[in-house]
Amino acid sequence: MGKDITILIGGRAGQGIQTIGSILAEICHNAGLFVFSVDDFESRIRGGHSFHLLRISTQPLSAPSHRPDILVALDEDTHRIHRDKLSPNGITLLNKEVPHLPESGLFYIPLEKLARESGGIIASSTVAVGVVAAIMGAGREAIRELITRRFVDKGDKVLALNLAAWEKGFLAAREIQFDGGLCFEATAHDHVLMSGAKAAALGALAADCRFFPYYPMSPGTGIITSVSAFADQLPIVIEQAEDEIGAVNMAIGASYAGVRSLVATSGGGFSLMVEGLGLSAITETPIVIINAQRPGPATGLATRTAQADLSFVIHASQDEFPRFVFAPGSVLETFKIVKKAFMLSEKYQVPAIILMDQFLADSAKTETEVFDIGHEHDSLLVQDTKLYQHETYQRYKLTDTGVSPRCVPCTSHGLVRVAGNEHTPDGLPSEDPDNRNAMVEKRFKKLAAMKKEMALPSVFCADSKIFLTGWGSSKGSIMEACLQLREEGIDAGWIIFEDLWPMDAHKLTGLLNHKKLIMVEGNVTCQLGSLIRSLTGIDYISSVLKYDGRPIFPEFIIKKVKQIVGS
Repeated sequence: MGKDITILIGGRAGQGIQTIGSILAEICHNAGLFVFSVDDFESRIRGGHSFHLLRISTQPLSAPSHRPDILVALDEDTHRIHRDKLSPNGITLLNKEVPHLPESGLFYIPLEKLARESGGIIASSTVAVGVVAAIMGAGREAIRELITRRFVDKGDKVLALNLAAWEKGFLAAREIQFDGGLCFEATAHDHVLMSGAKAAALGALAADCRFFPYYPMSPGTGIITSVSAFADQLPIVIEQAEDEIGAVNMAIGASYAGVRSLVATSGGGFSLMVEGLGLSAITETPIVIINAQRPGPATGLATRTAQADLSFVIHASQDEFPRFVFAPGSVLETFKIVKKAFMLSEKYQVPAIILMDQFLADSAKTETEVFDIGHEHDSLLVQDTKLYQHETYQRYKLTDTGVSPRCVPCTSHGLVRVAGNEHTPDGLPSEDPDNRNAMVEKRFKKLAAMKKEMALPSVFCADSKIFLTGWGSSKGSIMEACLQLREEGIDAGWIIFEDLWPMDAHKLTGLLNHKKLIMVEGNVTCQLGSLIRSLTGIDYISSVLKYDGRPIFPEFIIKKVKQIVGS
């Protein structure tokens, strides 16, 4: 077992909470330590209560922890709210000049005063970085180098201020005793520290996505922000539309012209895109949509997390048509699944929807495996420009697979016709009943091959008595909870879904038969459990559900499972 500590940095929005966390994470990452961070913040620019959880370990991490070993309280509200969650040997650093009643494990650090002494109160967060880094055992030179890199482009005055500020904090921590220090020796490694939002952006770019229309809506906006960092380096277009309806229709138009497009939004934005989703389906125009879920209905909790859109995205739009639905469970899997979604959307000429959520989009994690570009950027468009010189090009030609040859307008001799109405094989509107039947059946012929593209859920300890079963971002917490339960003598395994729709009911039944499922989901109606039951007839024995807008932590799962099994 390696060393493992969690730091909670809390205060009011605008106090530099995320800045402290990101610098500390980078210090630890540079030392070869493993990091998992997540933000908890209110939907406001200033005030309120927000916090950043930073978990650091000498071993790879799959989930955050909600029990801090170091509580950095930038205001007294943070101390009041979180002190009861502190680990038994934890310490609190309270941003306060004059102590009141002494309290064991509580240390007063006047961050603003130290920042003013350094040259400006704006550097209070950098003072806090120095304090925490010193307590953890980080070396002075490593901190100095990182602070220099962070602020060297801000001008000499800003750089000097922050260099003085972290030193003030580092010296202020000399008398603080903490038993959970880590080793910060220089370590060569090729690990990557990345957020889910950035992984989604890189996955799209690796799949040769060139067009990113969007309308701002958290937490999906973080994906577009990550793409924008590459706007001057790659041949891409980022366009803010007037609304979500405009964004999805722009993407469909670009895809019709042969350009891969991504729309990133949240559940409310996806609701507005549903008519466009149907247009993508009937015109058989590929499109990839990321729905970074948050609690609803309506505005709901704009900056919180949820897993409540699964049933919605599988059935969204009027009538019926095939689509892909995926839900990555980690940062690296987000990168891989976004690439996969682009390839499969184009291969089968159907919409592909990726279910992320605020937790996955905004959290950051150390990944040790390679982010491989692969071949998902290869085009499946008709490339022979000499085709269709002596015949009518049938955009919706009836084929055994349901997939028709897809030409881009003006790239061959064929005239490309599309229609949002039901249409004939050559793209002309038609209300003929026989043609209607043929076209519906053509679109659904794709399903057999689409199911074969979908991976079955991963299974751990296949002979276990119970299986923690979930999907998407809860993966890491389920895995950690399962391992802890096994250490405590509870025979638990896991079953985790990432490829969600379409499912092969026969294969899924074979995999799940005779297994006792405890569903772990971030919704109130157990949506995946209900889907499994409808497809296989297999019902779950119990559930661990969370719908308060906060992530599903391993400790929460462990507590609930013990109640279920009577341990």
